[in-house]
Parts: sequence; C-alpha cells; structure tokens
Amino acid sequence: MSLRAAVINLRCGADIAANLDHAEQIIRAAHKDGAKFIVTPENTLLMQGNTKKLFAAIKPEQETQGVAHFSALAKELGIDLLIGSMAIKLRSDKAANRSYMFGPDGAIKARYDKIHMFDVAINDTETWKESSNYQAGHKPVMTAAGGFNIGLSICYDLRFANLYKYYAERGAHILTVPAAFTAITGKAHWRVLLRARAIETSSYIMAAAQGGIHDNGRATWGRSMIVDPWGDVIAELDHDEPGYCCADLSLGLVNKTRARIPAWQQTTDLTGQ
Repeated sequence: MSLRAAVINLRCGADIAANLDHAEQIIRAAHKDGAKFIVTPENTLLMQGNTKKLFAAIKPEQETQGVAHFSALAKELGIDLLIGSMAIKLRSDKAANRSYMFGPDGAIKARYDKIHMFDVAINDTETWKESSNYQAGHKPVMTAAGGFNIGLSICYDLRFANLYKYYAERGAHILTVPAAFTAITGKAHWRVLLRARAIETSSYIMAAAQGGIHDNGRATWGRSMIVDPWGDVIAELDHDEPGYCCADLSLGLVNKTRARIPAWQQTTDLTGQ
C-alpha cells in the first residue's frame, strides 16, 4: 500500500485572509502533483506575537474562518488535509494551539491540542513562554489517511520522544510534526530530531514548517521534510521559501523496517526490580 504525501513551507503573518490564500495556493499545487495527504505548518491561520492583537483576531472554533475554509478545500480536492495548527480562542485570555485533520468529505477527522508548551530561554535575548497565551492539551490523538495510521504532534512536542513511542506502540505509521521552529533551534536541532524520531519508531515523519522572516520580525527555520522509517530524508525543501515537497510512502517499508529492528516495541526495566 502506498500514499503520495506532501509537506508545505509557509511564511504566515498577521493577515488571516492573506494566510489562508497563501496556504491554499500551495496546497493546490501539491494536490496537482498527486498528493493525497497534505500537511501544513504550525500557525497556518496566523503568526501574531502581540497578545492583545492575537486575542482580538482569533475566535472560538465554530467562528474560526480557517476551519470552514480548509474543510471546503479538502472536500473540493478530495484529500486528507492536516492543518498543522490554528489558534482557537477558548476564553478571553487563553487559546488552543490546535491541529485539524480534514477528510476528503470535508469533515473534521481529528483535533489535536499541542501538549508541550514552548516555555524556554534560548539565549540572553530570546525567550518564549507559550503557556502565557495558550492552554496545553492533555492527550495524544491518532487519525488515519489512505490506510496509514497517523500520530499527531506540534513543534516543541518533537523534543519529547515518549509521545512518539506512544504512537508507534499503538500502530502509527506516520508521525506529523507541523512546526514554527526558531531560526536558532532549527539550525541546531530540526533535522537531527526529526531523523531520530523516525529511527526510534520506524515511522515516517512528515514535518511542515514556517520559514523566513515574518512581518513581525520573527525568524523561523523552514526546511519542511519527509523522513522514512530508516531515517533517510526522502523529500526536503532546503530553504525557507514557501513551497512544498512530495514523497510516496510505503506501508510495506514501515513493516519491513520494524521487523528488522524492533526497538520501538522493546522496553528495559531500569529500576533493577
């Protein structure tokens, strides 16, 4: 069984309508190239660093323009479409950083709220506290496309290997990592972490990224890629510019790789008991 899949680089800003149009154009291009499962980055709806402006722009799910927009697009194209994340207002001072999986009929197949908040001090001048504006999710979510089981994650989740092992143990063949990595951490860690998660779980990794300098001055890393279960990068955008790349995924390769090195399903008791 095979599935042609694509990951997308975007460079979103504060204009929601422009972001939706920007994403749609590239999704259509990937579909024209044969992709039946397409993944967009984190913050596909909006990149907004100002808290007051963020909460003025976002809305509850039923009023969020992007939900209806991408539902209609998935239905029109007849594809599985994972929107890496959109900010969804939960209350006046908290949002969810939420992935949406739309099926070929336009229905929402799955929602995933980012579990691990990006609360870090990268250096003396760059700090982030995602939990100030966003409420963390509390459960892993799996879905499916084209006969493949899919485990969902977002950006900073990538650093927590136990989440991906959880998915692999429950039969995931593809792990999605939509992201907006900072330029500093992306350059240092993006590629090696993606390959590590693929190798550890013998799964495909589909990583879609924001890239470049955004209109608020934020710099993100880009370099969307697809990694196979052996850890080989089989499709990659080696730049920050908007675009997409495709690969044909093989369920047989997942099963073959897992049979060769079954580390993903082996555990060791380190307590000595």
